[in-house]
Amino acid sequence: MEIGFIGLGNMGGPMAANLLKAGHSLTVFDLSTTALQAAVDAGARTAASPREAAQTSEVVITMLPAAAHVKAVYLNSDGVLAGVRPGVPLIDSSTIDPATARLIGEAALKQGNPFADAPVSGGTGGAQAGTLTFMVGADAALFDTLKPVLAGMGKNMVQCGETGTGQVAKICNNLLLGISMIGVAEAMKLGASLGIEPNKLAAIINTSTGRCWSADTCNPYPGVLPNAPSSRGYTGGFGADLMLKDLGLAVDAARQVKQPLLLGALAQQLYQTMSMQGLGGLDFSAIIKLYGGEDA
Repeated sequence: MEIGFIGLGNMGGPMAANLLKAGHSLTVFDLSTTALQAAVDAGARTAASPREAAQTSEVVITMLPAAAHVKAVYLNSDGVLAGVRPGVPLIDSSTIDPATARLIGEAALKQGNPFADAPVSGGTGGAQAGTLTFMVGADAALFDTLKPVLAGMGKNMVQCGETGTGQVAKICNNLLLGISMIGVAEAMKLGASLGIEPNKLAAIINTSTGRCWSADTCNPYPGVLPNAPSSRGYTGGFGADLMLKDLGLAVDAARQVKQPLLLGALAQQLYQTMSMQGLGGLDFSAIIKLYGGEDA
């Protein structure tokens, strides 16, 4: 299948590479020449704009940092909607607010292009391994059409409902992830301060009722999990500034429906503090650094 892929960052680059491995033909666009070259080396063709990337594609996929980028890539004069043929499905896998996803979906539908918001979970590791989970906002017919394409990048595809509900699922998931990481960091630092060996505490938590992904897969205490970002200087994971962005999306969405987010608002402030201290480029598990000590 001819696919236009726009956005070749830490997530989009591996996703595009997996589509190539699955036998698809890709025309790609990104502002980074390094990212473009990596895609070319893997077998992709480049385009000079999102519009050009969309012109000959049978499906268009975007993976972008924030809502402002999504609006520009789809709605500008050199954007996707200016070049794509009627009837071609559009997939946005960025993490943005549900309202923007619905806005893009309405604009696409007006010119005859079905649109799905399909944010992902699984991180950079899942993107590289092709094991992502896609949370898809689309009707049943469009979801069935897109599943074979998504299967080239992930293992789990969930139809969440109408356009925008994929983003609802994603921001709720990341809200819980941000909160749970803070909880694990707090518990691990308390245990270490009280004298228990961190590896032993983690082993107990991970076979007890406190077990969660933030504890058993991405434990924030250095040396507990050799493959976790915390054991490599908090590099190569999900950036704290990205978590801060996602928590902001959750808090803003909650405000629109007058839904209290007591822990979510506190988590947002803690990650904001982390960012202000110059730690926003580290993995979000580096939130443990706010609890002091030189061992984290």
